Amino acid sequence: MRILFLPLIILGKLAGLIIKLTGRLLGIILGGTLVMVGMFITMTIIGAFIGVPLVILGIIVIIKCLS
Repeated sequence: MRILFLPLIILGKLAGLIIKLTGRLLGIILGGTLVMVGMFITMTIIGAFIGVPLVILGIIVIIKCLS
């Protein structure tokens, strides 16, 4: 009976793999964007209070996605 469901199982695992890879890639892109926006905001003195935490958050997101 398991042989009948084998194509569906393979498709499910393939879809999970694609979503997993895409999720990591989007996470890295989001982390890089947070770092860039944080650095841009940090260029102003008042924006440093918001920019520095954004940079730290972006770095944490990138590290989490790479591990």
